[in-house]
Amino acid sequence: MISEVITIMNDTGLHARPAAVFVSTAAKFKSEIMLQKGEKQVNAKSILAVLSLGISKGTDIIISAQGPDEEEAVGALVELTRSNFNE
Repeated sequence: MISEVITIMNDTGLHARPAAVFVSTAAKFKSEIMLQKGEKQVNAKSILAVLSLGISKGTDIIISAQGPDEEEAVGALVELTRSNFNE
C-alpha cells in the first residue's frame, strides 16, 4: 500500500467537476484507491463517496492505493490535484 498527503488548493475544493475528474482518473486503475479526510475514508472511485467528504480549499487529504498499479494511481491523482484538476 502506498499513500500520500496533499493539500487541496483548488478554489472550489473537491466538488462537482473536480470530483468527477478525480473519480474518472481513479477508475482507470485496477488498484483499490481510497480517499481520506480526517477520520473518514471512502472509495475514490465513487463520486457520491468523494462528494460526501465535503473537501474544501486548504483541506489536507490522504490518497492511498493498494494493488498492481498503486504507485501509478497515487502519482496520477496527486499530479491531478497539484494541477488544480486542470482548471
